[in-house]
Amino acid sequence: MVREVLRIGVVLASISSSMAAEDTKPVPKGSVRVSIPGCAHGYVFTTGPRTADEAGSTAVPDDLHLRMNGPKKLMAEIKAHEGSMIVLTGIMKEGQFMPGGVGIGGGVRIGQSGGPTSGSPLGNPTANQIMIDVEGWRPSVGNCPSR
Repeated sequence: MVREVLRIGVVLASISSSMAAEDTKPVPKGSVRVSIPGCAHGYVFTTGPRTADEAGSTAVPDDLHLRMNGPKKLMAEIKAHEGSMIVLTGIMKEGQFMPGGVGIGGGVRIGQSGGPTSGSPLGNPTANQIMIDVEGWRPSVGNCPSR
């Protein structure tokens, strides 16, 4: 009797651990999984300050704007929490969140120009956006600053 109970427990533990392993996708080469506190507005996520209890990924600077990609259901859940701090978990390309130039505050950076022949005069608004493939989110403490 005791052996059967033990055997059933081992089987259940192995099934649950294999199911948990299926939930977490492997990180592709050249990418990194990050957890970042901040605020969402539409499809844009603005990184916020880290606290001691929710440090997040320290390599991602504050006030950085990320373009979120994810399943519609997940994006709808995040949109329902606009105005509240959340911690976003997702995959980004390595080095993508280290923009060039010098930060002067408020999400503003000054960098070198590519020169007059560097592209079209209108530019491409999506060319330099930093992307994150959203895997999940959770609520965090605090409120987002008003726009």
